[in-house]
Amino acid sequence: MKLLVTGGLGHIGSHILQNVNKIKKIKKLYIIDSFLSNRVNSLYKLKKKKAKIFFIKKDLSTKDSLKNFTKVDIVLNLASITDAEKSLSIKNEFYRNNIGIFNNVVKYCKKNSAKLIHISSTSVYGRQNKKVDENCAHLKPQTPYAKIKLVEENILKKNSKKIKFVTFRFATIAGVSKGMRFHTAVNKFCLSAMMNEPLPVWSGALYQKRPYLSLKDAFKIIKYTIEKKFFKNQVYNILSNNYTVNDIVRMIKKYKKKTKIKFIKSKILNQLSYEVSNKKISSENLNLNSKIIYDIKETLNLFKNVNNGM
Repeated sequence: MKLLVTGGLGHIGSHILQNVNKIKKIKKLYIIDSFLSNRVNSLYKLKKKKAKIFFIKKDLSTKDSLKNFTKVDIVLNLASITDAEKSLSIKNEFYRNNIGIFNNVVKYCKKNSAKLIHISSTSVYGRQNKKVDENCAHLKPQTPYAKIKLVEENILKKNSKKIKFVTFRFATIAGVSKGMRFHTAVNKFCLSAMMNEPLPVWSGALYQKRPYLSLKDAFKIIKYTIEKKFFKNQVYNILSNNYTVNDIVRMIKKYKKKTKIKFIKSKILNQLSYEVSNKKISSENLNLNSKIIYDIKETLNLFKNVNNGM
């Protein structure tokens, strides 16, 4: 089996790259990345794998960028700019890049009968007053990043008779990989804690609930999809658990007891709590329940030998 991972040097993609031997039947792994985020370190000292690995540097947002690419069985599309708050200030660039990439991927899958693992986001739910599931009819994405994810989902719905796919609405990722960045909540908080800086919490958000996803569970669902050929042309929420911001702060304080918080203003309008249900994916006898606190501990340990000089 041949697998193509776009955006393969990022937080999730680099973890796939390191653990591809754990996925059965993968003979060839193709990694495409534009180096936009400069995470070439994800390619450092790769151990010899059972699967043959090929790397291609390419900007997939340009027209027909996959036109002559070799035929693969499955595409895992991770290629996108992902900083939701940043998307407010460079909206047009987000649309050009992310939609451009997605259209090229869909076109490629249709032409080559490749199955698609589409990664969406629980941020498409936006402002909600109760726990939501995949049947929620009132999606209220608050950022260009989230709105684009909804556009992508709708593109797949329109092409549902021409392509086999599965859409996973991933919650906020936590966990260590070579390609990790520190703009998402848990990682950002861990970095601030290790720098002995107060954690930057949005004003009024301390007791708001949000869904979080361990990188271990993200890998688990991708592995399951490939091995079980889990392409039902449906949408699934993927999360490890729902937590308040205060819950995350308390987890960090377990290892960094003197950690403080600082309330800041945010341009993101999504200031209400919402919880996301994972019953649909659980009904497939797949339990995603990795502990976010272990991801926090592992992330903090990355900096354990660093002493603040102040």
